[in-house]
Amino acid sequence: MTSAAAPDTAGQDVFGGVDSHADTLHVAVVSDNGGHLADAEFATTVAGYAAALAFLTAHGHVTAIGVEGTSSYGTGFTRAARTAGLHIVEVNRPDRAERRRIGKSDPIDAYAAARAALSGRASGSPKDDTVAGIRALHNAARSAVKARTAALNQIGHLLITAPDTIRAKYGRLKGTDRTDTLARLRPCGDAVHTAVLTALKSLARRVKELTAEHEALTRALDKEVTDHNPGLRAVHGVGPDTAAQLLVTAGGNPERMRTETSFATLCGTAPVPASSGRTNRHRLSRGGDRQANAALYRIALVRMSSHSRTRDYVARQTAAGRTKKEIIRLLKRAIAREVFRCPTTTVTAPGIADLRPLRQSKNITVTAAARHFGLWPTAISALERGIRQDDDLAHTYRNWLQAA
Repeated sequence: MTSAAAPDTAGQDVFGGVDSHADTLHVAVVSDNGGHLADAEFATTVAGYAAALAFLTAHGHVTAIGVEGTSSYGTGFTRAARTAGLHIVEVNRPDRAERRRIGKSDPIDAYAAARAALSGRASGSPKDDTVAGIRALHNAARSAVKARTAALNQIGHLLITAPDTIRAKYGRLKGTDRTDTLARLRPCGDAVHTAVLTALKSLARRVKELTAEHEALTRALDKEVTDHNPGLRAVHGVGPDTAAQLLVTAGGNPERMRTETSFATLCGTAPVPASSGRTNRHRLSRGGDRQANAALYRIALVRMSSHSRTRDYVARQTAAGRTKKEIIRLLKRAIAREVFRCPTTTVTAPGIADLRPLRQSKNITVTAAARHFGLWPTAISALERGIRQDDDLAHTYRNWLQAA
């Protein structure tokens, strides 16, 4: 550990900067006029975090600390500093031009983070830990889907190159029929046939296990997001995976996003100014959280297929000459505006627990109710069980049942 001597005036205002890594973090201190005071390296342990905070406070009153990677390597230090009542700001890594100009090292990056906190260039509040459980479940569910897809692709590729008898027998099967049949195989035959069938059986069983794992994780995720933000989960077109992604993107402290424009920018749905001279225009944003952008895209697709007001809007925009891509971009921007209210304000989810008892008290079958609304019975059943969120349909359905 290398450091400069502590200043004589312990009461001065200072700013800290932290360059975080997996095993170590480098801490730098600058005065309120940007002068370098000291820097040191600490371990990423509880004792190391305590020593780093003591090192910072020994040089004066810590006004703010700029930290790189508050949601990754700097999570532990950020948590410890917040517990100690210190102000943490998120610092982006220096751009390539600045890196080429001043070089790259841990002390250089730590001092750069401290100067960013001093100048106000870094002012964003980092995410807190209130959505950490949702983030963990969401990541696990996504990895299960990726692994399942990889196993299915392996089965397909293996059948392409398999012996003719195997390819003719199992290659024509599709979907779950293929997986179920392969999982029940009893490999036999010559060495090649036995090896190929054994591999297919193993991959099929892996697919079934990952499917069950993903379903269990999705149920747990649905409970977590519903408990955390029932209003967001009740928005039309928002499922467990979509709601989890939007909550992870917004973070547990959405107040750091002061306006819905900032949330739209974070999701990459806010048009970027691209004007020059007499040309006044905007271009499509390619920045932001692309997973959140994809979540808004899925919501738009669901609404375009099953939401009456969205379908009417799409018809009007199509008649005005807009393409499908342009309409989806407009919808994503509007959905971002709607979704922003859910993490930042208290939005209560309309209850649906009364629908099934009300229907049963009127001696109306699910099939009869579905026939009245021109829907499949499964749609009414999913609405009553809370699997399908459709506030407009639930309101209309309740009024119809009460008047029946």
